Amino acid sequence: MSETLPSIFLGHGNPMNALSHNSYTDAWRRIGEQTPRPTAILSISAHWYVPGTAVTVNAAPQTIHDFGGFPRELYQVQYPAPGDPALAQRVRNMLAPLQVAPDDSWGLDHGTWSVLCHVYPDADIPVVQLSIDKTRPAPFHFQVGQKLAPLRDEGVLIVGSGNLVHNLHAYAWGRHMPDPYDWAVRFEANARELLLAGDYQPLIEYETLGQDGMLSIPTPDHYLPLLYVIGTRRESDAVTFPVEGVDGGSISMLAVQVG
Repeated sequence: MSETLPSIFLGHGNPMNALSHNSYTDAWRRIGEQTPRPTAILSISAHWYVPGTAVTVNAAPQTIHDFGGFPRELYQVQYPAPGDPALAQRVRNMLAPLQVAPDDSWGLDHGTWSVLCHVYPDADIPVVQLSIDKTRPAPFHFQVGQKLAPLRDEGVLIVGSGNLVHNLHAYAWGRHMPDPYDWAVRFEANARELLLAGDYQPLIEYETLGQDGMLSIPTPDHYLPLLYVIGTRRESDAVTFPVEGVDGGSISMLAVQVG
C-alpha cells in the first residue's frame, strides 16, 4: 500500500532558477527531501497550454527548452527522467469520458524540469505531463484535479507548476530587484486566506477578484495549475506554503502544498 502523497503547486518563476542557488531552489530541494518518495510524478505545467487535453506517453521524454534569449548554459540543461506510459493510460482512464489524447511529441517543458531538477536532482522518478486545455473554463480544471485525486493514494505526486501572480509586463528584467507591487502583495495575501479557509469558489472564479486579480493574472496559463492541485484536496488535508517570496516585483514564487 503506497503512502498517500501531497499535491503541490510550485511557483517556478524565471527559467534561470534551474541554474541558480537561491532561497527558492533551497526550498524546492527541501520539498524533495521531506516528501515521501513518489513512484511517479504527474506534472501540470503552465507551458503546455494548448487546445485539448493530452498526456505524454513517451518512455523517455525529451527536455524541452521552450524559451528564448537566455544564456547558452540553460539550453544545455537536460533532465533525463523516464516517462511512465502506464500512468499516462491510468490518467486517460480516470478522466474518461473526457477525450485525453496520448502524445509522444511533447516532453518535459521548463515549467516541469526547471523545478524538478532541484526537487529530485537525480531525475530517477518517472514524470508524465498533462496539458492544460486553453479552451475550457476555470471550473473544468478544478474538476479534473478532483478526478485525479485518487492518484495520491497510488504513490503519485501531483505537481502544478505556474505562478499565483504572473505579470511579465511589470517584471523587473535585469533591473534592481524592486519591492513587490502592492497589488501583487494584496492578491497573494487574499489567495492565501482563501486557501487556508478552504474557500475555493472565489479562486475558481478568479476573474471576479477585482483589479488586483486582473493585474496578477493577466493570462490564465500560470494560474490554472493551482486549480488542479486544490482540486485534489480532501477535507482533512492541511494547506501549507513551503516556498514564499515575490520575484522581480510581479512574480509570486509561492508554493501551495495540499496534504
